[in-house]
Amino acid sequence: MAFVQFTKVSLAFGDRDLLKEVSLNLATGSRAALTGANGSGKTTLMQVIAGKRAADSGERAVEKGCRVSYLPQSGIVHQGKTLRDEAETAYAEIHALLARLEDIGGQLQSADERRAAPLLEEYHRLEERVENSGYYTREASISMVLTGLGFSSEDFKRPTGEFSGGWQMRIALAKILLEKPDILLLDEPTNYLDIEARAWLEDWLHSFSGGYLLVSHDRYFLDICVNEVYELFQGNLKRYAGNYTAYQQVRQVEIESLMKRYAEQQEEIAKSEDLIRRFRYKASKAAMVQERIKRLEKMERIEIPESLKKISISFPPPPHAGRIALTLDRVGKSYGERRVLSGLDLTLESSEKLVVVGRNGAGKTTLLRILANIDTNHEGAVRYGAGVAAGYFSQDAAETLSGTESVLDFMEADAPNALIPRIRDMLGAFLFRGDDVYKSLSVLSGGEKSRLALLKMLLKPMNLLILDEPTNHLDLQSKDILLDTLHAYTGTIIFVSHDRAFMEALSTKTLELSPLGPRLFYGNYAYYLERATALSEKTALSDKRQDAASPKAQTARNGIAEREAGKQRQTLLKRLERQEAEILAHIEGLETEKARLEAELARPDVYSNGEKARAVKARLDETAARLEAKTAEWEAKIAELETARNSV
Repeated sequence: MAFVQFTKVSLAFGDRDLLKEVSLNLATGSRAALTGANGSGKTTLMQVIAGKRAADSGERAVEKGCRVSYLPQSGIVHQGKTLRDEAETAYAEIHALLARLEDIGGQLQSADERRAAPLLEEYHRLEERVENSGYYTREASISMVLTGLGFSSEDFKRPTGEFSGGWQMRIALAKILLEKPDILLLDEPTNYLDIEARAWLEDWLHSFSGGYLLVSHDRYFLDICVNEVYELFQGNLKRYAGNYTAYQQVRQVEIESLMKRYAEQQEEIAKSEDLIRRFRYKASKAAMVQERIKRLEKMERIEIPESLKKISISFPPPPHAGRIALTLDRVGKSYGERRVLSGLDLTLESSEKLVVVGRNGAGKTTLLRILANIDTNHEGAVRYGAGVAAGYFSQDAAETLSGTESVLDFMEADAPNALIPRIRDMLGAFLFRGDDVYKSLSVLSGGEKSRLALLKMLLKPMNLLILDEPTNHLDLQSKDILLDTLHAYTGTIIFVSHDRAFMEALSTKTLELSPLGPRLFYGNYAYYLERATALSEKTALSDKRQDAASPKAQTARNGIAEREAGKQRQTLLKRLERQEAEILAHIEGLETEKARLEAELARPDVYSNGEKARAVKARLDETAARLEAKTAEWEAKIAELETARNSV
């Protein structure tokens, strides 16, 4: 069994311990994920495992002959070969074996019997390795992998230098997969893949006989591809059995316990410091003060990393608009002879959240550009409803940011006055933490600029958001923050994404673009997948039986029933969401009242007066009981709401 094993590996950058006696074992059959906060050292650990970076201490053991292949997040560029020839370089090790076989064959022609025996033994051993490598069926393998990752057969002859950055990383991924190593290390392999390519990669990993370690910000991808999760937290590595969702559930309990202990320690520290301040200069209390000071000095402080601190952000409320947000009438678009969109009719009501889906090249980005009035050279009409103000985020938004001003100055320049005190929190939620806010725009990476452009757009008061891949370059925590914010947003959203979990959680309607024409589904992305599969099976069965009924009439009846059922589900969902918002508002009021009573009880004129203290304590207990009951009601409503969302 091939394996890579690390024992007590440590690595420091300056005075920061990035890895603290980390131990890890990857072997044939390993299906593992590596997770941790942004900047926790995941990429560094992957490089250490791959042998690309040396550790300060510890042991690294790799079984003899074990082949380890590593795919970094970005930065790989291919030039000088066609795509097909570049893919061939994945077999460089086999080419070396073939050269050695040819060399041995030449030596055998002049070798005597004594020298020929070991040469023949080596020849047969190498020949067997070549046979088992799949080299002689590589044409089919190359075609299968490249096609699976989204390349067309026409692309095979194109020079690799013509491909953009995202496609360059797909080439790198294809080569890694074609190498068929014993251990795969993939750092964000899904960053540049669409839904179809991700699904293909999931299937490939399921059939892969070796072991792998993944870093990914795609929760769904991790859930179906791994059965163990390693978390890197404050330099320590801990293993959790199960998929990513199972890890999250266990980790949430641990985090809640950590936060509770942190709060208790902070309360103890505050009380001790208060006593020290009050009695520092009283001789009769000197011993007690010194004891408190020593206790604080010896206390092992619990630290809460920025990544665990709950960040809740909100954006300006959308301006009032009419019931209809957007209407499309026979919208179409062609690029020369290539037809992308044709005869698209759509009416979108305010507050709906529409996800646009379809295969790569189906016209999703084109449609969003038309809806945002960026592309006006199209057929048909796009009409905004009364009072609709739209904002558009595109995949190439990073290209519009330049200059020498800092990130913080750039954000504060156009921000509403009410939001300026919260700009730092918002930047933190989008991975600009600490001194990052003072970075100049000119030194930001493409991913950083993309995140900044998205945040900048969300600061503007708008009631229609058009978002093309908003989750690119966000980690899982930032995705959750963005998702919570967009859930709370009462305006209309039209978006494209390749993150399945994000699509399912946010969408309330799904528009499919395909060569057969657009189809609208009155439900979220999960509902769309279920219905699309059912409709495909029904159509296939109908064709097989040669049903004499009119296909158009049947489609119309299906469409009517679909719309009616969808409307009923949407009505129920909106009612439950409204009820949940009302309960939350009530909870916030009770929490405010509880905090006020606690502050009142802490006042000297109250706690020193028994009668006043009892009266305030009674009101505090009553408020706490009401808060607990209302919280239980909210949890029940959340469960009901989740059930309703899953059925949509």
